[in-house]
Amino acid sequence: MARIVRIHEYGDASALKLEDLDVHAPAEDEIQIGVKAIGLNRAEVMFRNHAYLQEADFPSRLGYEAAGLVTAVGSEVTDIKVGDSVALIPPLDIARWGTYGELANVPAHLVVKNPANLSFEEAAASWMQYVTAWGALIEQAKLQEGDFVLVTAASSSVGLAAFQMARMVGATPIAITRTRAKKQALLDAGAAHVIVSDEEDIVERVMALTNGQGARVVFDPVGGPSFEPLTQSMARGGILLQYGALSTEPTPFPLFTVLGKSLTLKGYLYAEIVSDLEALARARAFILEGLESGGLRPLIAKTFSLDDIQEAHKFLEANQQIGKIVVTV
Repeated sequence: MARIVRIHEYGDASALKLEDLDVHAPAEDEIQIGVKAIGLNRAEVMFRNHAYLQEADFPSRLGYEAAGLVTAVGSEVTDIKVGDSVALIPPLDIARWGTYGELANVPAHLVVKNPANLSFEEAAASWMQYVTAWGALIEQAKLQEGDFVLVTAASSSVGLAAFQMARMVGATPIAITRTRAKKQALLDAGAAHVIVSDEEDIVERVMALTNGQGARVVFDPVGGPSFEPLTQSMARGGILLQYGALSTEPTPFPLFTVLGKSLTLKGYLYAEIVSDLEALARARAFILEGLESGGLRPLIAKTFSLDDIQEAHKFLEANQQIGKIVVTV
């Protein structure tokens, strides 16, 4: 028996139930992790709230990220053994391989052996944010030395990952945040500059910071009315990667700006990388090098125990943190 978190219906954080359940042995292409830490993601809140792209089959497990020790391996698994310290690159099914609990069966090809310099908490907080940022900035935008990149929703774990990746390749990350409250924390987390959109004109500020050339890359999960000033802040031939739709307002299409600057606007999903084994191998190599060197280091905002999973979800929904929320098991 193991303690496992499930939901039996959609709802608020109280829908998360910690239950004692039998966990079956891993399939031939899976491993079983004795979970030590879980990284929380907003997608899991959305899944619980019935606001996600995947429907639940009740009662449902949930969870994308975890780190721990291997307790069993499937018959086809040869490169991972019992006792290995590992983390999970989040798969594309939030429920089938749910990580909330003491034991989790997960796809072996998405398991990574942890660098010795990472704690379980750090390992559990790494892979969703870094694979997401890598796929957009390194794989698709080809971010390089001398580039400026605008990062919105900058206090999210993916935003912080974008700062670190930009610095690794010699680019300059510019964070955009709504209020002044998080400005210093964003600078401390790696942003070269912070624009407070409630107080500053985004376009004027970006042009001043880039000596009039604009930012070649924009990394945005928001959309909505800010879309127009973002494109106006871009360099000729730049690329904007849209990886979310956090704004509830319509997103205008800035036709003349796109035409005049020959811009590329691309919708981007994490799934593009995880479903492409060659791209995933490149992501894994880049991220492991960064984690081992210290160029990449997840910022953990707060930790909770598994017993307090409801409180952890409430804290995540309040959206007050800078960095990742982790649950220890």
